[in-house]
Amino acid sequence: MFVFLSKFVPLFVYPLGFTCVLLVLALLAHKHQKLHTAFSIFALVVILLTSNSWVAATLTRSLEWRYLPPETLPKADVIVVLGGGTDAAEYPRSTVELNSGGDRVIYAGYLYKQGAASHLLLSGGNISWLGSTPSTPATEMAEVLNWMDIPEEALWLQPESQNTYEDALYSAKMLKEKGIDRIILVTTASHMPRSVALFEKQGLEVVPAPTDFKVTQASWDALFSGDPAGMLVRLMPNVGNLSMITAAMKEYLGMLVYRLRGWI
Repeated sequence: MFVFLSKFVPLFVYPLGFTCVLLVLALLAHKHQKLHTAFSIFALVVILLTSNSWVAATLTRSLEWRYLPPETLPKADVIVVLGGGTDAAEYPRSTVELNSGGDRVIYAGYLYKQGAASHLLLSGGNISWLGSTPSTPATEMAEVLNWMDIPEEALWLQPESQNTYEDALYSAKMLKEKGIDRIILVTTASHMPRSVALFEKQGLEVVPAPTDFKVTQASWDALFSGDPAGMLVRLMPNVGNLSMITAAMKEYLGMLVYRLRGWI
């Protein structure tokens, strides 16, 4: 039930869902002109604020830049890779595919190839009510890493977890059974603060190795370049910005809920 509620309830808090709620309230208040107008204006303000480049970049950067890539290649016994970067080989896909978070799989493979660790632990299971597939994120990542000529014996799979808390819980259990307490953690940069806190709570020493940065130094500097044409474009609503803010809000809400539950 917690997994379902954690996926369903925030939909009404994220910008798009919250805007829809405000518009529904505006429709219900059509007989009360002032209230109708207030809800409509509020909905417009929300969608404009949460879909411009400055708000999106600022909120995303506040998460992504907490852990920057290490200057020297880290070393540990295992690289833990969190699922979420793959899509199953379902018709008409002929193979497993990488999605917007797929950088984490490629980066983990790169770290392995550079000798950062002798094994990769691939963590991620399916949520049954979201639809069943013959594979799990863990097995899908293993398939992609096999394409990179990483041997099967180097891959440890943890295909049971349904959220990041369970990623940490089940992965830590596996690692402790193997006598491992220091890991390199690979996931999307904005997801790293919550992930590090969860794995450290399980008693592991974590070396963060973030990837999939949305806000680079160049893009951040460009926000304040002062070019009128660029300023106008960045001010306009953009679905990419809306997506970035939603992802950042998901992380902040997740950290709040996980802290309240004592998981971090």
